Amino acid sequence: MFFGLTDDQRDFGAAVREFLAGRFDLEAVRAVVEDPAGDGHPGALWTAMGEQGWLAVLVPEEHDGLGLALVDAQVIARELGAGVAPGPWRGTVLAAEALRLAGSGSQQQRWLPRFAAGGVVGALALRGCADDGWPAVEYAEVADVLVVVDGTGLRLLRPEEVATTRHDSFDATTRLARVTPAGSAGEPLPGGSPAVLDELAARAAVLAAADLVGLAREALTRTVAYDRDRRQFGVPVGSFQALKHSLADLHVGVTMAEHAVLYAAHALDTDPASSDTALAVAVAKAKASESALQTTAAMIQYHGGIGYTWEHEAHFFYKRAKRLAGVAGGVDVHRARVASLTLGS
Repeated sequence: MFFGLTDDQRDFGAAVREFLAGRFDLEAVRAVVEDPAGDGHPGALWTAMGEQGWLAVLVPEEHDGLGLALVDAQVIARELGAGVAPGPWRGTVLAAEALRLAGSGSQQQRWLPRFAAGGVVGALALRGCADDGWPAVEYAEVADVLVVVDGTGLRLLRPEEVATTRHDSFDATTRLARVTPAGSAGEPLPGGSPAVLDELAARAAVLAAADLVGLAREALTRTVAYDRDRRQFGVPVGSFQALKHSLADLHVGVTMAEHAVLYAAHALDTDPASSDTALAVAVAKAKASESALQTTAAMIQYHGGIGYTWEHEAHFFYKRAKRLAGVAGGVDVHRARVASLTLGS
């Protein structure tokens, strides 16, 4: 049986890629990276995300969204990873998913159309508790809506109901903050059952994994292109056997991770509650994290002396991979999950 993206999904990905290449390239990313005091939320890029439907991808059609699947959303996440694009896309999409999965009818009607149009910025905090807050929440400082997990389920918080404290990050393509709620503030989402929390965490893991595989593929593509042109001893360095074999191994790893992420997204779309889906998600996040870390580290090394400089973009890729590898569970966490699901306790 053939399993892969449809023509429409591939065209969707190409449209995101072409937009970023033409209107938000690595020079624009560098401007965000080199402005650590800024909020890391480019307004022009956000407006385009709303206009292009990137924020509406998972919002149901009855709430003015596209009503597409996680497979389609991971296409966008891959391209944003490949472009090391800043901005709160993933947090906003996941906050909307929390409302879709757990919100009441009135909550969905009030918020989901605004999410779809790009009218609000969202943030999602899956770990933490009401007593000590939620550390390292992406774009919490600019969020209009925060959805947090606490001991009772899911709560929706407005900015005036929380205190945020900026956290520095070695990955300057994002902005992080600690979120501390004001007591029992917030509006409960009534459908926040343990099963819904598990599904939301799995969707967060898949979107982070998709960003990682997009990042890894672009890092490998740029490295191969550079080593085809760079010459030593009168020949391209890419012709050296050790380098060729290493790049081939990295290609195999990235390809395996891409397919693992695609299948995990498909599994969540079709049967989110099954143990097979949980296994697919764990495999995908572990493999994507490992592959991205290896590939981006090789990008620095195989660019020679220039790869270690601030002026080269290799560190954008490596730092983003290093951070996202731990988001929604690191390699060891998901490998342990794979062992638990396949071998038992």
